[in-house]
Amino acid sequence: MVNSALLLASEGFWDWLQNVDRAALLAINGSDSLFLDSVVHVLTTAITWLPLYLSLFYLVVKNHNSLQRIGLIVGCAGLCILFAGAVDDLFVKPLVGRWRPTHDPVIGTLVDVVNGYRGGKYGFFSAHACNTFSIAIFFCWLVRSWALSFTLITWSLTNCWTRLYLGVHFPGDILVGLTWGFIVGTSVYFLYRRLTRNWRAEGRRYITTEYTDGGFERPTCEIPVAVFYFTVIFALLKATYQ
Repeated sequence: MVNSALLLASEGFWDWLQNVDRAALLAINGSDSLFLDSVVHVLTTAITWLPLYLSLFYLVVKNHNSLQRIGLIVGCAGLCILFAGAVDDLFVKPLVGRWRPTHDPVIGTLVDVVNGYRGGKYGFFSAHACNTFSIAIFFCWLVRSWALSFTLITWSLTNCWTRLYLGVHFPGDILVGLTWGFIVGTSVYFLYRRLTRNWRAEGRRYITTEYTDGGFERPTCEIPVAVFYFTVIFALLKATYQ
């Protein structure tokens, strides 16, 4: 009897939580602006952020003389993607089987769709959120630059917002994706620290005004920051002239 009551209460709680998630999504999703639709379409496309990824690679190469260390950092970034997005897409989404808002039988017809884009059937949890946040958190730990950390977290949250705007993820999908991304990014960083704990330092004298706490030259950290803002400007200009 007690177990049955607890089960009913649990089911009632999850129903309530899903309804809150649906209401929150409908409040955020879409707009009447074709300009904003276009901006979001550009920002949510993976290839748009290729220059940012290349600038992070340049940051790593510029600040390390050892091919072994460069390769390890690149490999760790790859692990972030593997344990964040790949695990999500290959295992979690099909096993959980939670509909994307655009396919949800309750609110699917109410979701504002941009350019006919509805995504795959399942959306729990957001691969965009966990992929971008795992990379952001890994580089936050690695570089330890406030400007770069703020920029990368803003980049990740921008990607999250585009998924809500497009109606292809519930806020709950995003929150779980960010949580998993943080866990992955942090875990991969401490794995990196463990693998390199006995490596000899590269001979750089760390001066506070010239280097971050992670040993990266401060001017090189400004490059990904600039690339991020130029990419946003590009998206705005592209939407303006389309």
